Amino acid sequence: MAKWAPQRKDTVNALADEILHNYGRGRVIIAIDGLEGAGTAGFADDLAEAFEAKGHTAFRASLNDFQQRRSLRLARGADSAEGFYQDTFDYSVLRRVLIEPFRLGGSAAFVTAAFDASRDVQVEPKWVTGPDDALLIVDGLFLNRPELAGLWNYSLWLDVPTEDSERRVTEDTGDADRTAVHAAGQALYRAAVSPRRKATAIIDNTDSEHPRRQFADSC
Repeated sequence: MAKWAPQRKDTVNALADEILHNYGRGRVIIAIDGLEGAGTAGFADDLAEAFEAKGHTAFRASLNDFQQRRSLRLARGADSAEGFYQDTFDYSVLRRVLIEPFRLGGSAAFVTAAFDASRDVQVEPKWVTGPDDALLIVDGLFLNRPELAGLWNYSLWLDVPTEDSERRVTEDTGDADRTAVHAAGQALYRAAVSPRRKATAIIDNTDSEHPRRQFADSC
């Protein structure tokens, strides 16, 4: 018998309803973590659209827009998995210009992107404000590492097989060597943090058109 596969919109809407039930008022920050190639950005976009469709203001940000400059990212060498894990992102900037002012609410303005990694330059900040009741959805790698502990009201782990993650990244970049380094860096993260266990919810996103919620008794 074929296993039932929920539609993507149904899984996303169910998550949006759960989050709004638990955090219906105030400023709420949601993290969407996962391996590279797991589809975190697209899933985050869909979740933001679901919140908006339900009449709630939602903002989007990606950790990829808070990277360090190339000289710092590659200080340990382009083939360093530890460097990829430890040096890629600027968590202090993320906190200072996005997380902390968003949490303040009121008239405090925040920035949803601070760095353009493709050009290796800081971007001109675009300060935005929002209503007292608003959601911020942040996607990216390493979102449950110790430097970010306690920032998220709710966090998702998008689960895909490691081989699928590596294949998707190689197809996207055409660089198998980079894929190998990044995969090794993500293995360091999973060994150090066990992000799957820290997530509020786990979503099997192997089939991105039919993502499935996983629960503790079936993980």
